[in-house]
Amino acid sequence: QVQLVESGGGLVQAGGSLRLSCAASGRTFSSIAIMGWFRQAPGKEREFVARITWIGSSTTYADSVKGRFTISRDYAKNTLYLQMNGLKPEDTAVYYCAAQRSSKPDYDYWGRGTQVTVSS
Repeated sequence: QVQLVESGGGLVQAGGSLRLSCAASGRTFSSIAIMGWFRQAPGKEREFVARITWIGSSTTYADSVKGRFTISRDYAKNTLYLQMNGLKPEDTAVYYCAAQRSSKPDYDYWGRGTQVTVSS
């Protein structure tokens, strides 16, 4: 099992910044190959934000956040980050951390989420 706990959400004005963290733990964490961030706004489906390979740190971003958000990880601390700059009201959502084992075709561990609210 892998446990994921997000933190760092909050209320920020448009143009501001936040850094989300996702602390990962569990005896099977060594099997994790990819970690990512997703978000879900009220009344909308969950959408992909960014992902990173745990080994090698290859990154991928949604077009809507490219150039504004940066995903990173601290290998020693088993922690995933999402630096969000230039926040817009449309970035308001619950942000979720997710992890995918190398043996699985999709993300199979999810955190409970952290709320990000951007005021105009």
